[in-house]
Parts: sequence; structure tokens; C-alpha cells
Amino acid sequence: MAKSTTGRSRFKLQRALGLELPGLGKSGALDRRPYGPGVHGNRRKKISDYAVRMKEKQKLVYHYAIREKQLVNYVKSAKRDRSRAWMDTLLINLERRLTNVLFRLNWAPSMLAASQMVSHGQVLVNGKKVDRASFLLTKGDVISLTDKGYNNQLFKQGLESPRMSGVPACYNVEGTDKKKATLVEYPLPSDVPFEYNGQLVTEYYWKVK
Repeated sequence: MAKSTTGRSRFKLQRALGLELPGLGKSGALDRRPYGPGVHGNRRKKISDYAVRMKEKQKLVYHYAIREKQLVNYVKSAKRDRSRAWMDTLLINLERRLTNVLFRLNWAPSMLAASQMVSHGQVLVNGKKVDRASFLLTKGDVISLTDKGYNNQLFKQGLESPRMSGVPACYNVEGTDKKKATLVEYPLPSDVPFEYNGQLVTEYYWKVK
């Protein structure tokens, strides 16, 4: 599991990026102070092209609650797939991560909460327990929870106060209780729930093979 952060530092991360990242949980990071953290956070600063690209890839790291090394491995894997632009493959794979699926279904209030549910063995894929946050779902996979998972306060909080306004079309959620879902199609890059510049991420990782 990626290293946890406090509520305060999650807000600081988003203020530094100038963007709210849904995966970090609670909203409102930019409501009162829509500028960077620190005494000089509201001063206009000139940043380098490298820093601009780095901030763009940091959005992926922070939202999906992964480490830099993990993201590099995803980039390498995406570049080996010649079926589409590697940046699109990267985003599709990040969206297929088990923790992200829980979050996008509003079964967890944040990506870290989803990771906790997975690591505690409360998530089922096709009826079998999966305890790896990095597990990638494929088309036709059915996701559900154990009884303990359905009784988890994180699951209840996710449904009662959903962080996301809706569930992407690639999921078919069954029943009025929303306790089972099927990945019917692969997610699209457009399903990523925040603004990003894929070209800048591509330029940042152009040397990675």
C-alpha cells in the first residue's frame, strides 16, 4: 500500500498542484486557499518546463495512491503494448487497478481506504479473495465484497457520501443495493476523473524503455 498521508498534507498536495484529486478523499482543498501551501504560496512563481512535467505525473502518483517506482513500471508495461498510444494504455491500466475500481464504484471514500479494504481481504473478484491493490481487472470480471466488507464503515461511507458523482459506463452495477458490479468494457482515458495533460507525462517519461 502506498504511504498514507494526513488530511492536512493531502490538502497541501492538492494546493501545490492547483487541482483537486478525487482519489485523495475529502473535497474542498482549494475552496478557501486556491494557491500553493506556505507563506509565499500565493505569490506568482516562474517554474521550469521540467517542473511543469513533473507536476503532471505527480497527479497520477497522488490520485492513484502509488509510488513513483510503481508508475515507472506501469509506463514500461504500457510502452510494450503496441495496440494504442502508450499513454492511453497507461491510463487504462491505472483505471483497471482493483483499488481504483472500488473507488470508482463509490465503495470506498478514497483510494487509500480502498487499499485498506483490499489488504484486509474484504474484496472478491469472480468469487475469490484478492488482496493485491495492483490487481488489474479484465472484461467480464465480477467484483463484490465479503460480508465483513459490506459491514465495513468505509464501504458504508462510500455509498452514503459518494466522492464521485457517478459510476463510469464501463461498469454494470447490479441490484438496488449496489453490492455487485461487472467490468463490461475496459475504461477509457476519458474516464480519468481529473484534468491532466497526457503530452506532458509522455515528455516526462520519454527516456523510460
